[in-house]
Amino acid sequence: RFVIMGDADDSYDFSRLDAFIEKLRQGYDLVMGNRFHGGIMPGAMPPLHRYFGNPLLSLLLKLFFRSPIGDCQCGLRGFRKEAIERIRLDTPGMEFASEMVVKSCLNGLRITEVPTTLHPDGRDRPPHMRSFRDGWRNLRLMLLLCPLWLYFIPAAFLSLAGLALMAWLTLGPQTIGRVTFDLHSMLLGSLGILVGYQTGWLGFLAKVYGHYSGVLPASPFIRTILRTFTLERGLIAGALIAAIGFLVNLGLVTVWWKSGFSQLNYAVTMRWALWGLTALVVGVQTIYSSFFLSMLKMSRND
Repeated sequence: RFVIMGDADDSYDFSRLDAFIEKLRQGYDLVMGNRFHGGIMPGAMPPLHRYFGNPLLSLLLKLFFRSPIGDCQCGLRGFRKEAIERIRLDTPGMEFASEMVVKSCLNGLRITEVPTTLHPDGRDRPPHMRSFRDGWRNLRLMLLLCPLWLYFIPAAFLSLAGLALMAWLTLGPQTIGRVTFDLHSMLLGSLGILVGYQTGWLGFLAKVYGHYSGVLPASPFIRTILRTFTLERGLIAGALIAAIGFLVNLGLVTVWWKSGFSQLNYAVTMRWALWGLTALVVGVQTIYSSFFLSMLKMSRND
């Protein structure tokens, strides 16, 4: 069954829907109008929406979800009723416009667009849309449904950059031009590893929650991880990492004891102390994140 949905403000010509029906008959699940291809009449769209808001949101949809749509906020669209019911649309506000496209992309629906002309609306009252509030609600929805860009890419960047920085400075200060990088920069590397590692765990837990709740489509990768993961394996891995960090710092305590508890050479010992601290914190994060993941798994038996 085909459904055509559009804004009831006289901004679209409902007598010219042949292109939508034809695409639906060709097997597409969602057919979006594109006002940038079909024409925007003078005064029909505010410049902020035309040149910034709508193009930006459409670009992010392409980047995050590989959307083929160039006008994600178009208020005229057609779809197969059974296909859209299957993807469970439930947002309460203006972000509904993006949710339909996002979840259609995530669930592999066939999507296309046709040119549509936008006319000035015929309402006798100001529009209820609020540019920045509703723009943020659309962006928020995209981020929540895209763990890759919200969590995993920042996590990978922070972790790898932090690891490279710490490894580079382990053997001593490094100079580039007139700038010298030393312990404070190494501390920044440790922070990058810790924040990146925790962000990665949060992204993984978000994927698992999305998998269990149905908010995100089932992922073969997540299913494989969940089948192989056990709380005991997580605890062992975390304990081993934490033990390495503990032993590194214990070695430094031994060095301090052998020196008669005199002042240590901070330029040397602090570097290894940072490695020990980083490993210890990563190990503890692994242990507690494993407990949380096991709690999520208690409600399912995948």
